[in-house]
Amino acid sequence: MALLVWQDDLNIGIDVIDQQHRRIIEMLNHLHVAQTSLQRAAVGEVIDEVVDYTMSHFAFEEELMEEAGYPFCAAHKRVHEVFIKRVSEYRMRFQAGEDISDELRTMLSRWLFNHIRGDDQAYAEQVKQHLNQFAREHQSGGWLGRTLKRFFG
Repeated sequence: MALLVWQDDLNIGIDVIDQQHRRIIEMLNHLHVAQTSLQRAAVGEVIDEVVDYTMSHFAFEEELMEEAGYPFCAAHKRVHEVFIKRVSEYRMRFQAGEDISDELRTMLSRWLFNHIRGDDQAYAEQVKQHLNQFAREHQSGGWLGRTLKRFFG
């Protein structure tokens, strides 16, 4: 399997999320490099990094969806939970000595690309609107900043 390449249709239009998705793809490419160098310890480190980073990314994404009032947040969170369970099983198989690198990388790349293009695109517009509204409301430093500006110029 070749290195993964970021494709424009993976952008959901929320910079911080797009950067996190790109970082996950970089990690999957690191997994490929580690496995081709036949360094089992390096493969294990990358697997741990991918799992930990992905869990942090999911928590961040879920927080954004909740704050934006995305109506399918609970369902999206459940998709994340099922994914984490699946990846954790791969991690356990690896720790038991099984060579799961190719299988894991294939599953991760397919799942990630499909998840971004489907589930993540679905929440993107509502979260963007929420973030834009939040930015407008806090442009002048919130209530205190606006009040001070009104009174003192």
